[in-house]
Amino acid sequence: MGFGSYDESEQERQSVDSENINTDENVDTEEHEHDGDVNYNIGASNDELLDRLQDIKED
Repeated sequence: MGFGSYDESEQERQSVDSENINTDENVDTEEHEHDGDVNYNIGASNDELLDRLQDIKED
């Protein structure tokens, strides 16, 4: 393999024992709520972007 050898036994050794997880240390993903909008100003029309993409593909 180009990225080094793969050892399936490594994957097996990384299993997590759920009984040993301390739930007090878990990350609260709902700690902060954010409301708002996201706007993008790309400065080009769809046709201009498609033309540029075609130019890139041709190079």
